[in-house]
Amino acid sequence: MAETILTSENLSNPSPLNPPSRVICHVCQKQFSQYTCPRCNSRYCSLHCYKSHSLGCTESFMRENVVEELRQLQPDDEIKRKMLEILKRFHSEEETHTVDEDDDDSTLSDETIQKILSGREVSFDDLSLEEKKRFQKAVASGELSKMIEPWDPWWLNPAAGTICLSRDGTRLVQPIANLEASVPPEDDLESNQSSGIPVGPETPLPSLRKLISTEPSPLLAVHLVDIVYSYCFTLRVYNGDWQSDAIGSAMVVLSISCVLGQAGQPETVREALSYCLEQTCSPAYRHIGGLQFGLVLVDDVATLLSLGGPALICMLFDLQRMIQAGEEELKSEKPRKLRKAEIKSKLKLAERKVHFIMCWVHEQPGEAWSSLGAMVKAEKSSFMDYGGSKSFSKMENKAENKGKVLIEEM
Repeated sequence: MAETILTSENLSNPSPLNPPSRVICHVCQKQFSQYTCPRCNSRYCSLHCYKSHSLGCTESFMRENVVEELRQLQPDDEIKRKMLEILKRFHSEEETHTVDEDDDDSTLSDETIQKILSGREVSFDDLSLEEKKRFQKAVASGELSKMIEPWDPWWLNPAAGTICLSRDGTRLVQPIANLEASVPPEDDLESNQSSGIPVGPETPLPSLRKLISTEPSPLLAVHLVDIVYSYCFTLRVYNGDWQSDAIGSAMVVLSISCVLGQAGQPETVREALSYCLEQTCSPAYRHIGGLQFGLVLVDDVATLLSLGGPALICMLFDLQRMIQAGEEELKSEKPRKLRKAEIKSKLKLAERKVHFIMCWVHEQPGEAWSSLGAMVKAEKSSFMDYGGSKSFSKMENKAENKGKVLIEEM
C-alpha cells in the first residue's frame, strides 16, 4: 500500500492509535520536512528552506534569540547599545552585498548555524577547517575590524582636564541625587567606566612616610614615564577594553614596561622612552604600527602628564585594577605550576610598585607634571630631528638581537 504524504492542511494530531505521518516541506515541496518554524509553524526540510520560507520569521527569530541571550547575561546599557549597533551594521552590510545564497564560500555550515540558532556557544574549535580558514582570512584582511567601534582614548577627552579628587586622593563625594538613589559602589564604578574616564581611589592614599623610612628616589619621575607609556600602549592595543582580557592586558604592560616587568631603573627620560620604543618595534608588536605607533604613544604620555596629578592618579588606579583583575583571572587559569607562580609573583610586585608610584604622585606639586611633560616632548623632537630612520633601524635590530649572548668589551 502506498505511503500517504500529508501537508499542514490535513495533518492530524499523532497518538498511539494514530501514528504521525510524514509531512512534505512547505517550501521546496520536494523533501520530507524535519523541522518546524517556531513562529509560523511552517514545516521545512533544511536550513536553506528555513531562510527562504519567510524573511520576517528568520529575522524575528534571530532578534529574539539575541535579546534573550543579552537578558540572561544581564549586561549594562552600554553593552546593549554596542551589541545593537554591531548587529545593525552587520545587517546593513549584508543588504548592500548581493551575494548568491548558494555560494558556500561565504556562509557557515548548516551545523554551525543550527548551533547558533539553538543558543549554544560556538568556539573556534567548533568550526570546520574551511570555516577556520575563512575566519583567519577575515581577521588578517581587517574585515572583522569594521564591526568594532574605534576607541577614543579618555585622556584626549576635554573632560579629563577637569578631574578633581579630594585632599586624600580619593574620588569626591557623590552628588545628593546619587546618594538618594542608593547606587551600589560596583554600579557607580561601572557607570564611571562607561563614561570613559577612570575613577579615582576609593580609600585614602597613605603617606610615603608610612611606606618607606627614607627619602623617595629622585628617579621616580622617570619611572612614571615608563609606566604611563606601557598603560597607554595596552589600552590602545585592547581598544580601551582591558576588562575583556585582564591577565592578557596585565602581561602586555609587563612586557612593555622596564620598571614593572624587568625591575629596571632607567635614569633619564630618554632611556625610559628608548626602552619602550624598542619593545614597540620588537617582532612581537611591530605589526601594530612600529615606530609611528610608538611616537603616538609618546604624545599620549605628554598629554597625560599635562593633565596633572588627579588624572595621573586615576590612570594609576585604573592600572592597579587591571593588574588585580589579572591576578584574579590567574587563579582560574591552569598553566604550568611553576609558570603560574612566576606570573603571580610578577603581578604582585607590579601592583605594589604602581600603588607606591600613585602615593608618590599624590604628594607632588602640580607644576612638576608640566615640566616632565615638556621633557617628554623635547625628547620626541630630538629623536625626530636627529634620529630618523637610523634610530628606527637600530631599535629593530636591538629588539631582534635580544636574547642572544653578546660579549661586550668593558
